[in-house]
Amino acid sequence: MNWTDFWDTIGQFGTEIDRWLRHNRKISGWLMLVVSIGAGLLVNLITTQVVRLILRRRYSEVLGLLRLYIRNAFYLFVPSLFFLIITNVQERAFQRFPIALKAAEIIFVASTTWLVVQLLKVGERLIVRQYDTASDVNLHLRKFVTQIRFVRQFFTIIVMVIGFSVLLLSFNGGRKIGLSFLTSAGIASVVIGFAAQRTIANLLAGIQIAFTQQIRVDDAVVVENEWGRIEEINLTNVVVRVWDRRRLILPITYFIEKPFQNWTRSQASVLGTVLLYLDYTVPVERIREKANQLVENNPLWDKEVCAVQVTDIQPTCVVVRILTSARNSGESFDLRCFMRENILAFLRDEYPESLPKTRFQLSETNQPV
Repeated sequence: MNWTDFWDTIGQFGTEIDRWLRHNRKISGWLMLVVSIGAGLLVNLITTQVVRLILRRRYSEVLGLLRLYIRNAFYLFVPSLFFLIITNVQERAFQRFPIALKAAEIIFVASTTWLVVQLLKVGERLIVRQYDTASDVNLHLRKFVTQIRFVRQFFTIIVMVIGFSVLLLSFNGGRKIGLSFLTSAGIASVVIGFAAQRTIANLLAGIQIAFTQQIRVDDAVVVENEWGRIEEINLTNVVVRVWDRRRLILPITYFIEKPFQNWTRSQASVLGTVLLYLDYTVPVERIREKANQLVENNPLWDKEVCAVQVTDIQPTCVVVRILTSARNSGESFDLRCFMRENILAFLRDEYPESLPKTRFQLSETNQPV
């Protein structure tokens, strides 16, 4: 058999298949549907195995993040893409099945939206992976990371709004609503008409915080009489990780409307105070010498401030303040605890008479005989 006969045979075979599909449109439509979904699943399987093989031989952070975040979305996206293609190519075969045509559009738009949202997360992780936000010294890095996270959340909302609008456009009854979503006037009218006023305030407050930087990710703050660190800054709320591992969730407008303490606003270094209530006979100079000796041998001290002063005299005692500095609030807390324990032990062992005591004075009274 020569090549001419071979290609003629292939052509006749294709003609017979086309003729059979025309006479069996119902069967051909479902067959094409199964073939398209099967092809999508096959592409998923091949892609998964290739990525797994690459990661076994040499780990790639980009592929690792893609596998972590977009694997599930990709599994749905590829079959839906093949499904949409085959329903458009064989539109006549699916005319009797409008539900299949509409389902192909809906699934494809939903999977595409999901995939883009997950890709935004991957982009955020790739950008911020090289920045160490756990260190209090990296103030400008935490500022940048906070802005990147806010921008990602903002674009996520935009992508979801566009995806929802496209879904509405696929329905005849929702076409006008979808068009209004895609225009700025439509978005404004929908937001003003249906969103609560506080939601708008939260969104505007989030934009203000992202660019004015009242708070940043991993800032040490005191809110509602609780010390903690900023764990998440979302579009509508802020999550504060309290020191005992609780989570304090506050509306983002809280940080615009109410006062709070930010211990790492411009720098991380803080001063720690230890107050001692002692007897009048306390040797202040000896406490000063002991305090200097203790901080000199302690790595928590940043070698800037160490002062011992009598700050008050009360009817029953004197108030001695020990002031020390540390690189951040966590180290300052540990340093204060260290100073309290060791100064207490020093006074108890060396000058026990300096500890607080209550004095009584007995006076002799003349009684008549």
